[in-house]
Amino acid sequence: MDRLVEAAAEEVVEVGYAAMTVRNVAKRAGVAPATAYTYFASKEHLVSEVYLRRFAAQPESAPDPRRRAAERATDALLAFALAVSEETELAAAVTVAMLADDPEVRDLRARIGLEVHRRLVDALGDDAEPTAIRTLELATSGALLQVGTGHLAYDDVPRLLAETAELVLGGTAR
Repeated sequence: MDRLVEAAAEEVVEVGYAAMTVRNVAKRAGVAPATAYTYFASKEHLVSEVYLRRFAAQPESAPDPRRRAAERATDALLAFALAVSEETELAAAVTVAMLADDPEVRDLRARIGLEVHRRLVDALGDDAEPTAIRTLELATSGALLQVGTGHLAYDDVPRLLAETAELVLGGTAR
């Protein structure tokens, strides 16, 4: 499965998302198409898995309680938001793939959402206001959607998320 995921990322970069097929990814990975389809029901499923793995691979440091809550939240959100920002073709593919109405993609979206939530709670503490966490999650998803549709540049995301975290969390120390 690891070979398929890496081959998918390579395929997107080389031929673009529109031309990518699970069959070609299987060939690139050196496995039979039937094997690829055993693990991945669609190219959307495969690209979403690439994103999940890139995000999960982002380093996670222990939250420093001396730092302000907004700074800790921003760090957690940027690991999610910028996971594929340096891979332009892959980032564009992820935007399309993650919006697919596909049961496997829905499951991956849920897993990704749970991981974002867990990291925010870890950064802010178990007693963090649930509405603040939800607001930060929504703001981050919205920012990524705007990046994917060309209305926002990835370069603007760190500042935007820092400003949003500051607005939502204010000057709270915890």
